[in-house]
Formats: sequence, C-alpha cells, structure tokens
Amino acid sequence: MAPYPVDFSRGSSTLFEKLRDYYTKQDVPAPSIAPQTALLCAALYTLVYVAPFYLSPTLRSTPNQSRDAPAVIRARVRAVALSCLFSTVVTVYVLAIHGQKSPRDIARLLGFWPIDFVDVARVLGLVAILFAGPLYETFIVNSAWRQLSISTLKAGLYENWIGYRNLVVAPASEELVFRSLTISLYLLAKVNPPHIVFITPLIFGLAHVHHLVEFLQSRTPPGHRGPPLPVWINGLIRTLFQFTYTSLFGFFAAFVYLRTGNVYAVTLAHTFCNWMGVPRVWGRVGQFAADYEGITPDVAQGKRDEDAGAAAKGGGDGLTQGEDGQESKASYVRAAGPQNLGVGWTVVYYALMLMGSYGFYRMLWPLTESLNSLASFS
Repeated sequence: MAPYPVDFSRGSSTLFEKLRDYYTKQDVPAPSIAPQTALLCAALYTLVYVAPFYLSPTLRSTPNQSRDAPAVIRARVRAVALSCLFSTVVTVYVLAIHGQKSPRDIARLLGFWPIDFVDVARVLGLVAILFAGPLYETFIVNSAWRQLSISTLKAGLYENWIGYRNLVVAPASEELVFRSLTISLYLLAKVNPPHIVFITPLIFGLAHVHHLVEFLQSRTPPGHRGPPLPVWINGLIRTLFQFTYTSLFGFFAAFVYLRTGNVYAVTLAHTFCNWMGVPRVWGRVGQFAADYEGITPDVAQGKRDEDAGAAAKGGGDGLTQGEDGQESKASYVRAAGPQNLGVGWTVVYYALMLMGSYGFYRMLWPLTESLNSLASFS
C-alpha cells in the first residue's frame, strides 16, 4: 500500500498537500534528505553527463574531428542516454527508499504525470510572446512560412544530425537531468521554491562551461600544447555568454517546472528556444547577425551554431555534406542572403521585441498557473 493515500478526485496525492503545507510555512515533518544531498546528486549528474565527452576519444572534439560530425553526434547521443538512465535510477532510488514515495508520487515529482496539454500550450504561448520579434523576422521577413510542411519538419528533426541533436536530444536530456531529476530531489529536501529557482539553474549553467575546454581543444594547432591567446579570449567571452544565457533560461525553466509540474512543457520550451537561437539585439532585419552566431548556449548548440552559420553563408562544411557525400537538407530556416529592406521592417522588429518582453513579464504568472503545481510561491 502506498505510504500516502491518493485522492483521485483531485488528481494529487496527499504528498503534495504536505509539500504545499510546508511551502506555506505550516508545520511538517523533517525532510527525507538534506539539501546537501540534493546538491551532491546534481553535481554527480552533471559530471556523468559531461565527462564522457572528454574521456572517450570517440566523443572528443579535436581539430580533426568536429563535434558536428555524424559519427560523433551518434556516439554522444548513446553516451547521454546512458547518463540519463544512470541519473534516473539514482533519483528514483532516493525518492522510493529515502523518501518512501509511491510510484504515482514519483511520477508527479518527476513531472511525468499528469500529462496536461493545456499547460504545455500555455507555456509555449508564453515563450512565443517573448520571441515575437524573432518570429516576425523568421516567418515574415525571411518568408519561412513558405517552407512550413511535415517534410521540412521531418528533415530538420530526424534527417539532419545537428537538428536531431539540438532540437530533440539536447532539450529532452537536459530537462530530464537538470529539471526533472534535480528539482525532484530539492523538493524532497524541502528547499523553498525561490531557492530552487535560483540555485539549480547555476548547476545547469556551469554544465555548459565545458564548452570552453572543447572550444580550446578543437582550435589547438597540431604539435602545440595550447591555442594562441586570441582563441583563449574568444573562448572566455563565449563561455561567459553561454553561462549567463543558460542560467537565465534555467531560472525560467525551473520556475515553469515548479508552477506546472510538467517536464514536457519545459522540454518543448527548450526546443523552441534552441530553434530560435539568440535573438537579434542589433542590426537590421534581413541580415545575418554574424557577430553572435556560433555562441548559442546549450550542451548541444542551438540554431545558430558555427557550422550552420558557415553553411548559410557559403563557407565551412559541418553537416552540409553527409556521410554519403550528398548535401544534407538544411536543419534550420534561414534567409537566402542579406536583403535590402526598408528601415520600417527593422523598426517593427524592435517594437515587437519590446512588446514581447513586456507581454512576457505581464503573462508570466497567469500562463504558468496550474492545478498540477509542485510548490507555491505565495
């Protein structure tokens, strides 16, 4: 028999009533695990996730082996799958043995159940509001709406290894490890929600610092022990940007996860942000924002990674040539080239950026409100 009786009429076990009681300052039993235990598990998950990229020569990025090579991506996908399996087993063990949680309670804490499609749609709508400007540039200015089709979606997600990594594997694995598994342990330790929102994303951000090592390794000339100074400076700037951007996204994702109890919502929001890439913050629309291409933050970089940007401008190969020597289909919708548009188009873009940011601020709480929340912020 489950340690906590389930009230099916409300769709939530009394475990979550106890959690809500704690977060509203009512008297509750001591936590099942210490916050330090949750932190150590999160650090372990990060190490297990990232370490194989450097321990295995098959997964390692070098000047002669790009991280975007199909063989490297396939090997990394297998490694990430094993890492996720290990971390999931550890988390379920802690929740079941130390926390004495029933299978239903575990599924709730991990954000697997209940599956609420309305919450998913509301969260996606929220990030679409934030990206109103970039969506306008992508679909209206660059006419991407003309390419919308099932075949284009399939080509971008499954027939191109970069797209498969960036839009499927990276969001699913990272949200499982850094949101579902990590936050469930912090909830078990009864850490208050604001601390969860602002602590766990820093772990997520630090997990991306490993890109600095990979960046330096891939640009070290043969026979040299390290890259030249300009490469170091470039790498440090990129890494700082990635840490900042991923931490900011992590704050949002952790908040949404606690507010909705829905790992699918944050995963699809992650996919959407990877697809959109870093929003343009300067320059005219219809032009490539080359100054910040290649620094989209993710364990797997997003839409504007180096090779995608180079391919769009006619340079580099990346995954533009598949293993069979045939040119692969484009993963991401891009403009055919710089366009000579009037300034009005750019004015509309930046106006939408401002309105989208304000709309995101105003709708953040209403669109993340859910009966399936894991904690209260009141």
